[in-house]
Order: sequence, then C-alpha cells, then structure tokens
Amino acid sequence: MRIVRVDLDHKPHLEDFLALPFSIYRDIPQWVPPLQIDERLRLSPKRFPFHKHSHAGFFIAYQKTRPIGRLAVLDNRPYNEFNKESTAFFYLFECANNPEAAKGLFTAGFEWARSRGLTRILGPKGFTPMDGFGLLLKGFQHRPAFGLPYNPSYYVDLIEAQGFVKLGETVSGYIGTDVQFPERIHELAGRIRERRGLRIARYEKRSDLRLLVPKLKDLYNGALRGTAGNAPISDDEANALADQLLWFADPKLIKIVMKGDEPVGFLLAYPDISAALQETRGRLFPFGWVAMLRELKRTDWLNINGAGLIPEYRGSGGMAILYSEMFKSVRESGRFEHAEVVQIGVENEAMQRDMENFGIDFYKTHRTYHRNLEA
Repeated sequence: MRIVRVDLDHKPHLEDFLALPFSIYRDIPQWVPPLQIDERLRLSPKRFPFHKHSHAGFFIAYQKTRPIGRLAVLDNRPYNEFNKESTAFFYLFECANNPEAAKGLFTAGFEWARSRGLTRILGPKGFTPMDGFGLLLKGFQHRPAFGLPYNPSYYVDLIEAQGFVKLGETVSGYIGTDVQFPERIHELAGRIRERRGLRIARYEKRSDLRLLVPKLKDLYNGALRGTAGNAPISDDEANALADQLLWFADPKLIKIVMKGDEPVGFLLAYPDISAALQETRGRLFPFGWVAMLRELKRTDWLNINGAGLIPEYRGSGGMAILYSEMFKSVRESGRFEHAEVVQIGVENEAMQRDMENFGIDFYKTHRTYHRNLEA
C-alpha cells in the first residue's frame, strides 16, 4: 500500500484522482457521476476561487500501481475565521472496501491538517455551499439528486474506524403527485406577504438572474447571522456558483422573496439531470451537452435544493411563504411528477414536522462526522 500526496500539476495523479469513482461504482446503477468539467475546475488552483483564500491536500492510495482510494482535506480559512475554529474538512473520499487504504488516506490527511495548525476535522463537507455533504446512511436503493453524495454502505465502517463520531444528520424528502398540500398554508402565506410588504420575484431569463447575483450573495451572507457551521462567500465564489447553477437552471423555478427592491429570501429549485449524467458519464463534450439539454426538457424530477429567509422574516409564519412557493413550483409547471427536498438538518424539528404533516416522505439520510486532531 502506498499513499501519495497529489501534485495537481502532475497529470497522471490528477487523472487517477478523477477516474477512481468510476471504478468504485462500476456495478452500482444508482450512482450519478459528477459533472466532469466541475470536478476538474475545483482541482485547478489557478481557476477555482476556493484556492485564492484557502488550501487543500489531495491524497491517493495505490495498491501496487492501481489506485484504490482517494481523499481531499480542506483548510477553509473563511469558515474558521467566521466560526472562530481551527477545523479541517474531509471530502471526496472514495475507497475500495479496504481498511488499510482508508487508514492510510486518513492518517496522511490528519498529518496534513495538523501541519496547518488545525485541531479538529469534520465531514464529508465540501468547498462551497452548493456541495452536497454527509455520508449516505439510508436510501441506497434510490438515485441521488444531482450534486448530492452517494456512497457504498461500507463507507460507514471505514470512516468510523478512523475515530470519527456522529456530528449531525440531514434528511431528504420525496414529494409525489399524491401529496395534498393544505390550502390554508397558501392562504397564510398570502396574508403574511401582504402584511409585511413582501412579493415573490419570478424570472424569465438567465440574464435577469445573473444581474441579481451580487444581491443574492449579500442575502446568503446575511442569512448566516447568528448561525454556526457555515461561512460567508466572496464575490468570486458567488459568480462561480452562479456559473455552476445557471447553465442548467430554469429561471421560472428560482424564486426570490423581495421587500421593495431588496431580496430577503430565496427558493432554489431546478430540473434533475441525473439521468443524463449517467448516460454521458458526466461529460459535456463532445456530445454530452446534447443529452443534458434533452434531459432538462423531458425530466419529470425536480430538486428543491435551498430555501431561506434572513432572520427578521423567519418568525410569525414567514416559513409559510417558502412552503407555499415550494409546492407551487411542483404543481405549476404541469410536468414534474416527482420532487425531492434535499438535506434538511434533523435539528430543524419544526420544519421536518411541518413537511411530514404535508405528506412528505423523508426517505434518505446523510450523516456528518467529526473527531479531534490534537495529540
């Protein structure tokens, strides 16, 4: 067994790191390959905004000459400054069912983090707020929503063997056409909008959303007030996230709660393109983009991948506005028969209880882990 620190300028290492998941999941039909252009981008220190303010170490486990495991460990400086911590993230862990390889990868990752003065590590957690997080614990029989983690069940044993313990869990819920959403929630949402002078902004063109990116960045950062476990994003990161989202987004499904000319809340939903990613193995070129565009028009799956209000609008029934718009997004188009609300923290008991009362089935669970790095 040999553990190698990846030199991102060394093409063979880079290609081994990117190709490994296709070996791990070759017999798992549910797995959705990531979009390869995005995977390459975040391994580019010159092009990916994360590397302008933070650092990452990438590792591969080789058995003789064959790569059988990989790991990324992140030193996210804005996160640590915002939360007043010295915490590393682990991410992009993929490994054969080989305890020796997993141990070697994490041992190397722990040492890298310690060398940077970090005293704790958590994960799986990624580079940006758009990265899905956690290890899948429940729902292995279902295809993951685009961008959400999927893993073999044995990863739990490999990770817990490294001394990690549970930090938190999220659940994702299924909305089918048989869900009966209470009309009273729509009525409550309408009364709250009128009383508080709010409106729902809808968009027809991606260019209109692009112009809103600076305000959405401020909205996201403002929504973090009084919270822990996240970090504000920079202008470069906001633009990169917009690039990542807008090329496949349907502008009509992205709704912004406005107070006058200022956004105070958001609901992000987009057509699921997972089937096209499986067909093209995550490649856009030379002809993968044709399959992606075709899937955007024909998919009957919708992902609801973000909703929030700034703190002063959350109380007094404010969440009813987001619930109402969530169900309108599913119903109004006339094309979506399935929807998934992704990764709601289990600590948000009120939101889970509300959604269960609406008939949403929480059918997937992800868990994040942490452990101390101090000797």
